[in-house]
Amino acid sequence: MPILEKGKTRIHYEEAGAGPPLLVLPGGGLNATIAKLDGPGSFNPLREFAATHRVVALDIRNANGGGTTGPLELDRPWDAHTDDQLALMDHLKIDRFVAMGFCIGGPLIWNLIRRAPDRVIAAVLVHPSGHRPELPNQFFDNNMANWAPQLCATRPEITASMAETFLNSMYRSGNDFVFTVTRDFVRECRTPVLVMPDDIPPHPFAAAMESAMLAPNAQVSLYPWRDPPERVPLALRHVSMFLAAHRAMAS
Repeated sequence: MPILEKGKTRIHYEEAGAGPPLLVLPGGGLNATIAKLDGPGSFNPLREFAATHRVVALDIRNANGGGTTGPLELDRPWDAHTDDQLALMDHLKIDRFVAMGFCIGGPLIWNLIRRAPDRVIAAVLVHPSGHRPELPNQFFDNNMANWAPQLCATRPEITASMAETFLNSMYRSGNDFVFTVTRDFVRECRTPVLVMPDDIPPHPFAAAMESAMLAPNAQVSLYPWRDPPERVPLALRHVSMFLAAHRAMAS
């Protein structure tokens, strides 16, 4: 279990394979961990792409049950996670890479592209989360109920009030699209992206498709790609071709 210690933050990560680097951001919301890559109805990049890539995955900071811990940065929640991702790639001496994000990894990838546009050469957004107008408070409410209490119980220095402020900053004070960037940013983004939509409450089809329609170098997988499960290998074939098209630029 490799751990990177940087200041007050400890980052748990795993690697598999060799070749061009592929950074993987697991799903599971604020409880996103590497272990959740083995969830049903999806795929684990640490296995699927280890034959062609150096796959690097990390637990999100302060996920319950995860190995990455650090300060709860109340006024910059998304950027704090991006700090961890870039610190890990710096530690591994990886300059340019492809990024793949599941669920919360979708908004995180957009923020990563915003922060390091010259380093992210392409990105795959797998059932990305986003704002759903008919459920504007779902992420705040779900995390106050399912993430914050356990975190506060195990980290006495973090109070419920701090968690509420953090979640307000993360999900209520930003834009109403993909949380981390605006529609104008996506419209001007030249980074190639492959969007793999879903349509459950936290993964709105409309937001995923809007981002794909706006981004000038976007592709979209077949939909639905997770159901029936027999479609997953076909979707993976598309992902493999997308990754192959950008292998030479990663370093």
